Amino acid sequence: MSRAAELAAPAAAPVPAKGSWSGRQIAVVLVIGLAALMVSLTQSLLIPVMSELGVELDASADGIAWIFTSTLLVGAVAVPTFGRLGDLYGTRKMLLVALGALIAGSLICAVSTNLPMMIAGRAVVGLSAATIPLAISLVGVILPREHSRSGIALISAMLGVGGALGLPLAGLVAQYADYHVLFWICVVGGILVVPAILRMVPEPERTAKGTMDIPGTLLLAAAMLSLLLPLAQGESWGWTDPLTVGLLVLAVVLLAAFVLLELRLKSPLVDVRTSARPSVLLTNLASLCVGFALFATLIGTASYVQAPAATGYGFGSSILVGGLCMLPGGLMMLLLSPVSAKLKPRTALTVGALIIAAGFGTRIVLTDHLWQVILGATIAGAGTGIAYAAMPGLIMHATPRSELAAANGLNTLFRSVGSSLASAIGGAILAAQTIALAGHALPSLTAYRTLFAICAGAAVLAAALATVIPRSSTTADAALTD
Repeated sequence: MSRAAELAAPAAAPVPAKGSWSGRQIAVVLVIGLAALMVSLTQSLLIPVMSELGVELDASADGIAWIFTSTLLVGAVAVPTFGRLGDLYGTRKMLLVALGALIAGSLICAVSTNLPMMIAGRAVVGLSAATIPLAISLVGVILPREHSRSGIALISAMLGVGGALGLPLAGLVAQYADYHVLFWICVVGGILVVPAILRMVPEPERTAKGTMDIPGTLLLAAAMLSLLLPLAQGESWGWTDPLTVGLLVLAVVLLAAFVLLELRLKSPLVDVRTSARPSVLLTNLASLCVGFALFATLIGTASYVQAPAATGYGFGSSILVGGLCMLPGGLMMLLLSPVSAKLKPRTALTVGALIIAAGFGTRIVLTDHLWQVILGATIAGAGTGIAYAAMPGLIMHATPRSELAAANGLNTLFRSVGSSLASAIGGAILAAQTIALAGHALPSLTAYRTLFAICAGAAVLAAALATVIPRSSTTADAALTD
């Protein structure tokens, strides 16, 4: 019997009562969850220290933007690629490779003294973006059926939890220490997690056959570069600039070519036929919408409360306070993820998305007091936790086990595209509607309300998509069955 089988059905006495968790199963979920948390921290860790980075690295705003863009671009390619490699050669093996990239990239950033070195380090960190979909796939396979949903829900919630915890952590470091400490935290966390995974987490039996789709990987990489680069740089290049428009058009052409190529291959990077199943396609589109809303929460909360009171909405708070406003939402994501596991995935996604919409509705209406901002962000966080935890279940019900890691990777890629759209659209809205204050142009309250209204609309769209997902979507070869 393999180690994965032993974990799913322990033979040694004493045998836990049916439905109860063994100590080893709990430890496995905690270790994998910590790995997911360490990686998810990187998505928001630098947001509060952007101004400090500009000064310390003697870099322009465009240069600092590349610190984020490099991670985004590499991650967009790494997520589906590592997912397919995980299906072919071992999910745990590729999870360890992704965590190795987190350690190496964070180490480069921790000792960096100039902008090119920082960008290079963050690009390496981008490879670790594959950690969460790999972790979800791993938990879904090695745990017994009665525990897999709860484990998956916890790991999925870590994507939002890390983003919410990263802001107050970065604010604390910015106030009392050097920004390099943020990267050392990631280095130490990764070093602690890797040996724990090697010791405690088994490698599940591989069921996928075939070879790596190199042409498809290169084509998808080019398509993602053409799509995400103008989304990240459109504000500085200009949205009507020929380069911006040309790259977006090229992205559409390359994605169409990618689909045609994948349909012809026996061992594709992405099984387009599986991805086109209504339960998978609609879940991925809903994931894009929720990813949009989550990232807009990150960019629309900390800066909001730090704005001067003279703006009519801000509170003149410190970076630390701005980050702490996200903390209750992060805790709610963690606490409510088990709720999602108790519901049917389709129902959980619908409910979670509607709660997100209610949170943004609160942000639009209640603006007078700091506690109202925290309330709105917390409600949105609660909905995000429930929605994120539901998505892998929908994917796994409609995906063969041999394609599981790749399918979860594609779902994560849709979330990343949603976040990129939020950054581009949110940045454009906040820059377009400003007020002049002490010689500076700051976003107006109307700009923030517009952003929150769009986020609420995206959440409602996610709920609508969830309602039309087929009720009975489990396939005969599904990785997870009812």
